[in-house]
Amino acid sequence: MGVRLMVVDDHRLLAEALASALKLRGHRVLAAAAPSAGAAELVVSRAPEVCLLGTAAPARPGAFDPVVRIKKERPQVAVVVLGPVPSPRGIAAAFAAGASGYVRNDERIEGVERAMMKARAGESAVAPQLLQQAFEELLHPAAQPDDEGARLLELLTPREVEVLMRVADGEDTRLIAAGMDIAPSTARTHVQRVLMKLEVGSRLEAAALAARTGLLDRAAGGRAARTAAGTEAAEGAMAGPGRFTVGPDHTTAGPHQADPAPPPQ
Repeated sequence: MGVRLMVVDDHRLLAEALASALKLRGHRVLAAAAPSAGAAELVVSRAPEVCLLGTAAPARPGAFDPVVRIKKERPQVAVVVLGPVPSPRGIAAAFAAGASGYVRNDERIEGVERAMMKARAGESAVAPQLLQQAFEELLHPAAQPDDEGARLLELLTPREVEVLMRVADGEDTRLIAAGMDIAPSTARTHVQRVLMKLEVGSRLEAAALAARTGLLDRAAGGRAARTAAGTEAAEGAMAGPGRFTVGPDHTTAGPHQADPAPPPQ
């Protein structure tokens, strides 16, 4: 008998792709929602048997707040977290919030189904090897962990990062072009370059890789920091006493300088 479920993820494309795959396998998908931070209310209102909750950063503060709310208001809903290989702290945080299981987001669809079934039956759904890997990390931490997300981010231009973020949000070529104010052919070229640099064969694979490595979270954080810094710089330039202006002959004049004298006639 199929499971009545909801799929929630920070990236709509991933949520919809997983929902479609599970529908084809006979499960009843009530909704595919994004982002996960704002989906708890929808899960509470729909009351599925199982909620699959995707996160790219299980160690981030507040990552499992939606789980806490769902379990508080709908304790009968079993929540299975889909995420990258977590630290022991990440697994502990998921179960402390009330999750019934934790599945790696590169798991095969059969593994996701098994976790759903176990969670619906009231059992804990976490692979033994996942626990082993997590505690191996705790016992033998790597001195310099390989940050794949940072490495991949360096391969992309700012324009390509924006394209990747839009792809992960489920936008097609037409929407990407409209949102970035570029021609559809240019948008298509950007998408192809992103796929080539990430060494993947489809938009779905690109979105999954970006989510698994935390690339999109890094990109979003960096963009927010640059925006804030730019705003502060602009405000400081407008409000501060040291503003410079550019004259018609391209020289600069500060607040205590006279404008350049005109050339003799």
